[in-house]
Amino acid sequence: MARPRSAGYDDQRDHILRQAAALFAAQGYAATSMNQVAAACGVSKAALYHYVRDKNELLADVAEAHVLRLEAVVSDISAQGLEPGAHLRALISAFVHEYANAQNEHRVLTEDVALLAEEERARVLGVQRRVVAAFSSAVARYRPSLQGADLHKPLTMLLFGMINWMFTWFRPDGPLSHEQMAPLVADLFMGGLQALQPESFSPSPHVKETTQ
Repeated sequence: MARPRSAGYDDQRDHILRQAAALFAAQGYAATSMNQVAAACGVSKAALYHYVRDKNELLADVAEAHVLRLEAVVSDISAQGLEPGAHLRALISAFVHEYANAQNEHRVLTEDVALLAEEERARVLGVQRRVVAAFSSAVARYRPSLQGADLHKPLTMLLFGMINWMFTWFRPDGPLSHEQMAPLVADLFMGGLQALQPESFSPSPHVKETTQ
């Protein structure tokens, strides 16, 4: 019989994932040892292995927990039954704020997922694709003509390009806060969607669909 988990198991696991994400983001996955993770968490190495099998599993858990949180945000907003414009704006704003509070996890997701074993990488990327598909659907609902011109997916990827890489240049102590950036991103993207003339685009049959 498996040993029952302690009452604080989930909290401790979340703490471990946060500390691991901070170390991976600061010094890279390859340069981070399990000894360093254990020390940052204030636990023994043996105790750390009670929560994860090895460093590869720890990386997978950090990345998967992050994308599952993003998927939960999408689900929560979808459940509100907002009209298309408000729905898309809410998604954009929520993701800017989510990334602001999870910059370490996002850096790990964008830079280290390729280092995962195939099965774990596929699991993380599968959640990512569902998130991207939800955004793509929201874009198509906001401007249905974009879907007819097969533009909703590449435009969604442009949106993620804006949001995903904010952590490389944005400084919280700069002239703008994340709270101010969120509506700027929404206004810029949604204003651009309204300005587009889909009938002037003819999608190339040779362009392959990409993912986030």
